[in-house]
Amino acid sequence: MATLALAGHLGACLWNANTAMAQAPTRFQPSHDELVARYKRAARIDSLTKDAVFKYTVDAHWLPDGKTFWYCNFLKDSVEEYIYVDAAKAVRRPAFDAAAVMAALRKAGVPVRPGYLGIRELFPEKNGLRLRIAGKWYRYQQNEVTAMEAPAPSTGHERAARAALLSPDKQWEAAVKDGNVFVTPVAGGTSIQFTTDGTPDKPYGRLSWSPDSKSLTGYYIQPVRDTPVYYILTSVANTTRGQLRSQPYKQPGDPFTTFTLFVFNLEQRKAIKAEADPIDFLQAPEPHWRAGNSRYFTYEKTDRGHQRFRVIEVDALTGKTRNIVDEKTQTFIYESTMFTDYPEGSTVLIRTSEKDGWKHLYLTDLLTGNEQPITKGNWVVRGVDSIDAKKRQIWFHASGMHAGEDPYNIHYYRIGFDGKGLLALTPEAGNHDIVFSPGREYYTDNYSQVNVPPVTRLRRSADAKALLLLEEADVSVYRKAGVQPPEVFVAKARDGVTDIYGIVSRPSDYDPNKKYPVLENIYAGPHSSFVPKTFTPYSEMQSLAELGFIVVMIDGMGTANRSKAFHDVCWQNLADAGLPDRIGWIKALADKYSYVDDEHVGIYGTSAGGQNTVSALLFHPEFYKAGVSACGCHDNRVDKQWWNEQWMGYPVGKHYEEQSNVTNAAKLRGNLLLIVGEYDTNVPPESTYRVADALIKAGKSFDFWPCRGWGTAMEALMAA
Repeated sequence: MATLALAGHLGACLWNANTAMAQAPTRFQPSHDELVARYKRAARIDSLTKDAVFKYTVDAHWLPDGKTFWYCNFLKDSVEEYIYVDAAKAVRRPAFDAAAVMAALRKAGVPVRPGYLGIRELFPEKNGLRLRIAGKWYRYQQNEVTAMEAPAPSTGHERAARAALLSPDKQWEAAVKDGNVFVTPVAGGTSIQFTTDGTPDKPYGRLSWSPDSKSLTGYYIQPVRDTPVYYILTSVANTTRGQLRSQPYKQPGDPFTTFTLFVFNLEQRKAIKAEADPIDFLQAPEPHWRAGNSRYFTYEKTDRGHQRFRVIEVDALTGKTRNIVDEKTQTFIYESTMFTDYPEGSTVLIRTSEKDGWKHLYLTDLLTGNEQPITKGNWVVRGVDSIDAKKRQIWFHASGMHAGEDPYNIHYYRIGFDGKGLLALTPEAGNHDIVFSPGREYYTDNYSQVNVPPVTRLRRSADAKALLLLEEADVSVYRKAGVQPPEVFVAKARDGVTDIYGIVSRPSDYDPNKKYPVLENIYAGPHSSFVPKTFTPYSEMQSLAELGFIVVMIDGMGTANRSKAFHDVCWQNLADAGLPDRIGWIKALADKYSYVDDEHVGIYGTSAGGQNTVSALLFHPEFYKAGVSACGCHDNRVDKQWWNEQWMGYPVGKHYEEQSNVTNAAKLRGNLLLIVGEYDTNVPPESTYRVADALIKAGKSFDFWPCRGWGTAMEALMAA
């Protein structure tokens, strides 16, 4: 019901707006009693659709042989179904006689309810089973159940307190004492003191040994303590005063700890400063030593502003450096999603880059610096799953390669280091999620679309051959609720060429002869894309739609997982939020469907979506008439450094101020509800309070719901 309460503000603004049009017979405008009935109906549908889809995925529990596994299906009324699969023989069957096992468990006094065994571990044995239920182990044989001792836990690898600083040959131990670097023979003897200028406040640290134990790397560290942000908890139990809290919080422009790189050479008994600028952004990078030659290592450096990325080689004997990779851009390099890997035993680097306009894999020769593309085309590598250095193969997932499909759908592939031998592991249309067996000989492939129920298949890794259809989702109970999954809709972007993808939820009882106002669920954070691609039988969007709205969600330009040009729209331009694309998309939807009222459009969102909501009302008031903004990061100077500098750049320039919702508050024309949580440790609550203050000073009317809790809209809505 909390989600449904969101419609109270938006509905009042949209259903009742424009009295002249409200009298038109084609306009949907419920009476009070009708609206109450719709709330009740929506709540009933919420209940009917909860947990109403079965067999939608397979959680494979692989057995020690690596060729067999079991899984559990949860059916109607929480009934369980256990399945055993022999991948090598392509056989699927019930894992055991469930009725017999249940009877034996009850006879042994194990509390189980009908249809539900609650098995968490299962191991077939000769003439029986070994089971773990509710933390206890049992053996089932010849229709009898007996309790058994739990298997001895694996001890794993012991972690010695000194192991991290012990040299690979176990002859030396490195340590930092009073801020300085000492190396001591393990067998005993005089320590080597490499530095004298370190202090507890400005120490040396982050030590790392070379593979040959002849040197180690470290940094001279000049720490920076982050300035705190504050918030007040107003209703702490057993207190009569508001409680002031704070947390360290780095905002755009704040300084970073600096790390100056040194090599400590045991043979020369001296510290060698690398001929490189200090690391003054992010954390100290990890050294990667050249295979077969411990004289050289590389490290990675992203410059502040996210416009330059380097892989720098260091000569451990001299401290001299050279750039192996030096990539620059006029906009941004999305540093946190970059992938780099140094395959064991090789002298190559595998990395991702968007330098050709799409995110692809590259092979870099660390000896020569030569770099060759492994993948290429108008599609996006979304991630690397594993690398087989011996077979020189990369397993990765990507989107946009399959013509005619939604370009956001994820598919999985394997390819050679040389870019040859590309194998599609997931050929069927849909958004895929695969899980490999422990030895990677087999994998389960679960795929669906937002309006197409899931299917799970078992495949063989060698050639992607489908071995078994494991499950097809059972949606029979869901269908009885009378609702439909969202519709996928595509329209052109502002450039008239690029396809923009979104989804549409409509009332399950909508009348095509009436017009329904539109609500946009917005989150335009550039760090990803957000429109669901997996099967979505029901959501908060559908709950809102049941009240009498057309509810949409769209990925506009400036979001990720498309081309570099598509993403670059956000660069120093977060106020844009893809809103021109969204407006065009909604208008195209209204052109296709006469029941979509694009003259009455509301918008709602949280965090970045809260910022986007207010931006929509400030910069596009001719289109967006009402908005609910929860916990928005309304001023990019106030929000967290790592997120905002990635997109808005560094140094903090005038564009930060110009795009702030605080700066532009006087432009408000629509109806706005601001929601903020006082205990929001993600986006400082002051971000919303500054907008409220600016709106008051500008003489603007708005609604304001401060609330306790993490900072979502839900608590305020529940209290409303």
